[in-house]
Amino acid sequence: MDFSQADSILSQAIGTITPAAQLVIRHKGEVVYDMALGFLDPETMTRPVNAKTLFDLASLTKLFTTTAFMTLVEQGKISVEDRVCSVLPEFSGMRPIQPYENPLDWGKTVSVTDQRGTVDASRVTFRNLLTHNSGLPAWRAFKDQPDAESAIRLALDTFFSSPTGERVVYSDVGLILLGLALSKLAGSPLDETIYQRVTKPLGLSAHFQPAAPLQSTQNIAPTELCKWRGRRIVGEVHDESAWRLGGVAGHAGLFAHARDVAAFGQSFLDASLLQRETIAEMTRLQAEFESTRRGLGFALWSPDPEASSNPFSTATFGHTGFTGTCVWIDPSRALVVALLTNDVYGGREERGIAALRVQIHQAIVESVDAG
Repeated sequence: MDFSQADSILSQAIGTITPAAQLVIRHKGEVVYDMALGFLDPETMTRPVNAKTLFDLASLTKLFTTTAFMTLVEQGKISVEDRVCSVLPEFSGMRPIQPYENPLDWGKTVSVTDQRGTVDASRVTFRNLLTHNSGLPAWRAFKDQPDAESAIRLALDTFFSSPTGERVVYSDVGLILLGLALSKLAGSPLDETIYQRVTKPLGLSAHFQPAAPLQSTQNIAPTELCKWRGRRIVGEVHDESAWRLGGVAGHAGLFAHARDVAAFGQSFLDASLLQRETIAEMTRLQAEFESTRRGLGFALWSPDPEASSNPFSTATFGHTGFTGTCVWIDPSRALVVALLTNDVYGGREERGIAALRVQIHQAIVESVDAG
C-alpha cells in the first residue's frame, strides 16, 4: 500500500498546524506505516521527534479507563446496569439542573437545555456514564479547588446539566466518577488498576505522569503555554482537571507513543484482552443525539463529514483527545489508525487539527482500498 499522500499531508502540517506528530497504521494485524515527524523544540527546530516520544493522550485516557472497568464487568464484579451510588454512595440525592462553567471561556457558562428542576443522582447507572447520557455537565472548574480531595468532592457533589437519558453531553465529570468507582472496585489506585488490567497485559508502556513537571530535555512532546499555571506544559498533564486531581484521573492523564495506542486499538480487533461479546457491546450504538453516536466509552462513526471518523466505515469506533490525539478502529477494513499530535502547543483557538484528521484519514482509506 502506498501511503505517500498521507505522508505528504502530515509533513506539510508540521510547523503549520502542529510542531510534532506520530502516525501509526495497522492493517490486518500488521504495522504498515510508522512515522514520527517534527521537533520537541519547534522554535529552534531541534530535538527531532522519534518513535518513542511520548504524547499527552488527553481523552484517549477514557478508553483505557473504560477497558479496565469492562474487565471487572467480565469478572462479574460489577454490571453496567448497576447504579453509580452502589459504589460511590456520596453520589446520590436530588441535584439541580443548571448551566456549567465554560472550559474554553473561563468566567462564562454553558447551558445545554432550557429545562430546570432536579435530577436524582441515585438513578444514574454506569451505562449512563459510559454513553455520556447521564445528564452530568461536560466540565466543572476542578482547577479552582484547593487540592485533589476537594476536587473529588466537587465531582461527587456536582449538579446536572440536563435530565438523565435526554441527550448526549460528552462529560469529563462522568469519566472522573467512573475512575473513582473503578479504583474503589479494584481496591487499588487508578493508575495501578489500569496498569494491571490494561497496559501490562498488552505489553504497553503507556503511563500516567503524576510527578512534578519534567525537564524539557525529556522525550515528551510539550503542549500549551498555560496562562493559568504560568509555564509551558512539558511532562505534566495538559488537562487542568486531571492536574488538580494529581495527574491521575479517569478522563485524562495518560502519556504514550503512537505504537502503543495502535497496539491498544488492535486488541479490540483481536479480542486479546476483552471477550468478543464485550467488545460488541462496547461498540454498538448505545446513545445518539444529533450527529453524535456513542457506544460504551467509545465514540462511534459520525455522519458529519467534518468528523474525524467519517472517512472510515460505519462500523468504526475510537476517540479523540483535546491535545490533538486520536485513535480509530475500522473493523470492516481490519484497520487501526493512531495519530498523535501536540497541536495545542499554539493555543486553543484557530486550531487546524480537525481538518487535518479528516484529510489524513481520507488519504489512508483511499490507500487501503486501493491495495
